[in-house]
Amino acid sequence: MIIPTEPIGSIPRPQQLIEAVQKLEKGELSQAALDAASEDALRDTIRRFEATESPVITDGEQTKPSFATYPIHGASNLAPDGITIPFADGHTRQLPRLTAGPFRYVTYASSYLETARKLTNRPVKQAVISASALSLLYPQDGISGYSREQFLEDLMSEAERDIRSCLEAGAPVVQIDFTEGRLALKLDPSGQLLDQFVALNNRVIERFSEKERLCLGVHSCPGGDRDATHSADVDYGGLLPKLLTLKVTNFYLQMASEPNRGQALELVRRFMLPNHKVFIGVIDPINPGLETADEVCARVLQAAEHIPADQLGTTDDCGFAPFLDDTSTARDLAFSKIAARVQGTAMAAERL
Repeated sequence: MIIPTEPIGSIPRPQQLIEAVQKLEKGELSQAALDAASEDALRDTIRRFEATESPVITDGEQTKPSFATYPIHGASNLAPDGITIPFADGHTRQLPRLTAGPFRYVTYASSYLETARKLTNRPVKQAVISASALSLLYPQDGISGYSREQFLEDLMSEAERDIRSCLEAGAPVVQIDFTEGRLALKLDPSGQLLDQFVALNNRVIERFSEKERLCLGVHSCPGGDRDATHSADVDYGGLLPKLLTLKVTNFYLQMASEPNRGQALELVRRFMLPNHKVFIGVIDPINPGLETADEVCARVLQAAEHIPADQLGTTDDCGFAPFLDDTSTARDLAFSKIAARVQGTAMAAERL
C-alpha cells in the first residue's frame, strides 16, 4: 500500500535572502537584486525538496513575508498596531489593523505557485491563509463607513479567489492554514470564538463544489515560530471535534509534538468522517534533533491503530519557518527531517 506524505509549507530562507530583504527595506538594495536573490533561493529550495523524494513539494514560501500576511503586504489601508500574539518564550508577533475599506488582497497565492511550477515537474501544493485569521484585522471599535458585515463579505470573496486561483493554476492541493484555531480557545475558552472561525471558514469552503473540495485541506497546529508555540498549552481535545467539521477533505494535524498523542489520535478516530484523509504530523520542526526513519515509522504505525490506513497520511507538525526572519531551524536540518518523514512513511506502508 501507499501512504501519502506532504509537507506543510515553509522552509527556512537562506541568510542571503533574509539580508537582501532587510537591505531593500533600508534602501540599500535594488528590487532587481532582491528578485535575483529570491530566484536563487527558490531554485535551491525546489532542487533540495526534489532530493528528499517527497512526492509533493512546495516552494518553501521563500518569497512570502509570512504565511499570514502575504495577501495584504504593501496595502495602503493598514496600520501596524493590530492584535498581538504572544508565544511561550516571551516573543510576540503583531498583526496589522485595517484602517479603511474596502478590504482587498494585494497578492494572491497563485502568483507563488505559478513561479514554482515553472521550475519542477513535481506536484506543487499551495498554502493559503484562512479567512478567519484575516478577520482579526478588523478593529473591535469598527471602521466608519465600513461595517464588519461588509468587511466579512469582502474577505470571503477574496479568500475564495485566493483558493480558486490556486486550483486553476494547477495546485493538486490547496491547504488552508488555520493555526489560529487552537489559539481561539486560549483567547476565548468558552469556544464561541472558535465556533465563529469555523463558521466563517465553512462559508468560504461552501462556495466550492464537492469535486473541488477533494483538493482542499486545512492545517492546524499550536503555532511554531522561533522554536516556540502560542497555544500548545491548550487542550487539543477542545479543538479537534470542531476542526473536523470543516467541509474539506484533507486535514493536516500537528501530532509529533503532542504530549497526549494517543488520546488525540483517538479523538480524531471518533470525529473524522469516511471521506476524510488525515495527515498526521510525524516530524516536529521545533525539536532541534533529527528524527530517524524508524522513529517516523513507529509514529505512523501508532496512528494506524486509530485511523484506517486508507484514510491516513503523514506530514510535518507545521512549517519550518512561517515568518521570513525565523532562523531558529537550520535549512539543512529542515530538509533532513523531510527526508526522514518520506523514508519512515514508506517503511510504515510496507509493514502495513
